Amino acid sequence: QAYQPTPIPLVMIHFFILQNRQGQTRIAKWYSSFEHEEKKKLQSEIYRTLIQRPSKYTNFVEFRNYTLVYRRYKGVFFTICCDPSDNEMAMLEAIHLFVECLDDYFVDVCELDLVFGFYKVFALLDEFFLAGELQESSKKVILARMNYLAEVEKKA
Repeated sequence: QAYQPTPIPLVMIHFFILQNRQGQTRIAKWYSSFEHEEKKKLQSEIYRTLIQRPSKYTNFVEFRNYTLVYRRYKGVFFTICCDPSDNEMAMLEAIHLFVECLDDYFVDVCELDLVFGFYKVFALLDEFFLAGELQESSKKVILARMNYLAEVEKKA
């Protein structure tokens, strides 16, 4: 009988959402297919779920058939939706690294940077995640790519 390796399950992020304390979604990146109405419903439910949780609780929430991993920075909830079998601590660390990259790139990032520089946030997110999987985990590499893109944009 031939050897058959066991498939390695891929870490899949279904969506990444940034919401403020008023429930307004500032950035939403969807890696799984959802209808428009379903997206709006998900954003609303996620906000209601997170805003009611006391700060002493963990940053992981079982939500429908998924796990929400979230962290609040400066009044903005950074939320990743992943499969229940995924490593929640790795997702939490990914959120932290993304916030560090945002903070370095925008120099002390605030909510207005997310609103008015949304295209840069999406570019940073695309350098970080690709098709719902972690693409790059080096802050130095991500920021170097973003600075290169900024130079190209200035020349254009």
